[in-house]
Amino acid sequence: MTEQTPRKLTKGERTRASILDSATELFSKSGFHAVSLRDIAAHAGLTHAGLLHHFPGKESLLIKVLGRRDRVDARLLFEPEVGDHPEKLLGIIVGIVWRNMQTPGLVGLYVKISGEAADPEHPAHDYFVQRYRVLRERLTQALTALFAQAEPPLAHDPALVASQLLGLMDGLQTQWLLEPEAVDMHASVVAFLRQLGLTIDFPSPQDAVPSGDSPTRADP
Repeated sequence: MTEQTPRKLTKGERTRASILDSATELFSKSGFHAVSLRDIAAHAGLTHAGLLHHFPGKESLLIKVLGRRDRVDARLLFEPEVGDHPEKLLGIIVGIVWRNMQTPGLVGLYVKISGEAADPEHPAHDYFVQRYRVLRERLTQALTALFAQAEPPLAHDPALVASQLLGLMDGLQTQWLLEPEAVDMHASVVAFLRQLGLTIDFPSPQDAVPSGDSPTRADP
């Protein structure tokens, strides 16, 4: 059986991908408020009008940038098989941490924008509220099952541990961006889960989740 040849991107799709790449780079360096659509257009080699042909405003562009990587992770986190095997969910989380260590630009984007989005008026505020809510719920479900399955059962509060894990991951990202040679995010997250008493096998760096969509692939 022969593999299907990937469809070539149209000119419009390539342009949209270039805009998203430029927006990702500029937002990660300067934040949302300090970057204008004209800045992004110039970085992508377009006119302001040319950018507006593809994206109606900076807010919609930001949400598209944030969602591009989340689409890849969501396909992994919400596979039906993962729901039946909670250890696989934690394995995917650990793999995503390793994958993030290969993409400092995207990590910088999330750190910068998530901090700004604490302001309820920020265009990404609702996005991050919903993102954390879904992750907490998903992790709480998996941890509830894993703590009950342990021998003997573990007495941790799954909801508290879910929040602690997300807080650890976010804090590690900031430290890693400041001093990457001194902070191993992957090893730190695995150590935290081990300290809880979980004995499941976590993926090695070589088995980490795939990078998913490349930066030059347009969203559908």
